[in-house]
Amino acid sequence: MTVDYDRLDVRPGMRVLDLGCGEGRHTFEALRRGADVVALDLSVKDLATTASWCAAMELAGEVPATASATTIQGDLLALPFPDASFDRIIASEVLEHIPDDVTAIRELTRVLKPGGRAAVTVPRWLPERVCWALSDEYHANEGGHVRIYKEDELSGRLRDAGLTVTGNGFAHALHSPYWWLKCAIGDAGLTKAYHKMLVWDITEKPALTRVLEQALNPLIGKSVAIYLKKEEVTVGVGA
Repeated sequence: MTVDYDRLDVRPGMRVLDLGCGEGRHTFEALRRGADVVALDLSVKDLATTASWCAAMELAGEVPATASATTIQGDLLALPFPDASFDRIIASEVLEHIPDDVTAIRELTRVLKPGGRAAVTVPRWLPERVCWALSDEYHANEGGHVRIYKEDELSGRLRDAGLTVTGNGFAHALHSPYWWLKCAIGDAGLTKAYHKMLVWDITEKPALTRVLEQALNPLIGKSVAIYLKKEEVTVGVGA
């Protein structure tokens, strides 16, 4: 996962929104932690996959009795929720796909409760710039990446929407060389071999690669995660 759930502080009973959930990788962990999760995406196919895996988790006994997951088809530019609906919001690898990211960020902020927290992740500038330089096909397609963020630029837009940046982190350094290979030579033998290694690393979680990735994340981490808080509104009492 790209988001650190301990830093986001996801706890049982919280209402969590996974924006642009895709096939649900962040939804699943929030569900395991006992949250009431709403997984939102434009893709009906991805939502069906998310719902299927959530049901399988429940059958396997991986979901606390008080937790739940709901899938909703929706647009990040017009979220179908009232103001202040969620305790936690995750928007992972989403904003780089949206031309009007300012409106999307404003909507995210609107539905987050005062005192609530959010995690926003996007591809990091340097690894992403290498991919764009190697291949137009990587980004120039329908639904592809429309921009490359610098971290301070994205943090500024989030602050402008009324959120406070509380920290950041980097993830998936071992994934950067895979995408560079894929962009440079396509799905050739070396790319396939590296992908096989990544699958092994994800499933087995060997100590050596975990330590190596942690060391490389600050340098070539594929994604940057920004952690945020929506401040409580203080109402003064007149004399």
